[in-house]
Amino acid sequence: MHPALLGLITIIVGVGACIGYFWASNQILDKFIFPAKGPNAGRNINRANMIRPWLFLFPALTALGLYLAYPVVETVRLSLTDRDQGGAFVGLANYQQMMGEPKFWEALRNNMLWLIIVPAFSTGFGLLAAQLTDRLKWGNIAKSLIFMPMAISFVGAAVIWKLVYDARPPGTEQIGVLNAIYVYFSGNDPQQWLTIPFWNSILLMIVLIWIQTGFAMVILSAALRGIPEETVEAAIVDGANPFQIFFKIKVPQIMGTIVVVWTTITIVVLKVFDIVFAMTNGQWETQVLANYMYDKLFRANDWGVGSASAMVIMLLVLPILVWNVHNARKEMR
Repeated sequence: MHPALLGLITIIVGVGACIGYFWASNQILDKFIFPAKGPNAGRNINRANMIRPWLFLFPALTALGLYLAYPVVETVRLSLTDRDQGGAFVGLANYQQMMGEPKFWEALRNNMLWLIIVPAFSTGFGLLAAQLTDRLKWGNIAKSLIFMPMAISFVGAAVIWKLVYDARPPGTEQIGVLNAIYVYFSGNDPQQWLTIPFWNSILLMIVLIWIQTGFAMVILSAALRGIPEETVEAAIVDGANPFQIFFKIKVPQIMGTIVVVWTTITIVVLKVFDIVFAMTNGQWETQVLANYMYDKLFRANDWGVGSASAMVIMLLVLPILVWNVHNARKEMR
């Protein structure tokens, strides 16, 4: 079947099934379980109204349980078993084996490096772009161009940037922009940039910064527009220059939004996989935790160590996620 036709059928069937479920469940509730007639009509209506929200939540709760809660529980179980021993319980042996492998520590170090660089630069560039584009007549066009990478998948972005870093043999025309510039100005041979340790990780980070800057810009631009004009006008009257207005008046007022953007990008960084997998596959000292997990699960067929590394990623993401939810609820009060 043609993919477009299959997608259309899936949408029709999916939407139709949802509508059918909600209609049928309400009919059963109102006509058979708690019918609105007879001497108990009022009490039945109240009971039906108490249950009705759960009918709407049931599909979502089922999906969350099936695709989120169950995989977490199963991952914990697998991390404590050994496939070579027929799934026998081995306790923390997988975690000990994982921590004894240099590749795990390489992945952990690289993830920490990503955590330091990517959220800081993405948020910084996003804040800078939000401030500058608001001052331009064609600011909306600039924002659209900066936000455009968000519409590209991580794999698509990796392919684009892999071409930017591409290297052809010396003496031939360089199609990679970075090598073309490097050869033109230095006169040296082209470099295989993605094979140079440390710098290759930086080059991979640039891809994620390029993608996430648009996200940061949109959120921070909305926050900047929400700043009361009175505070800015008062600062101008007091003789503050544009830098003082930005750093001492605007930034403190949107600090909560900046932190939310920073932590959201941090969660993305902790789970980064596609870019590394598509560009270096973790070679040349670019391994990260998600790619390490993939190698163990699907290449080495070691579900124990693979699941253990998945638990490490989850434990790193969980505190940031909980903190974000806590702050969001606090702001809603």
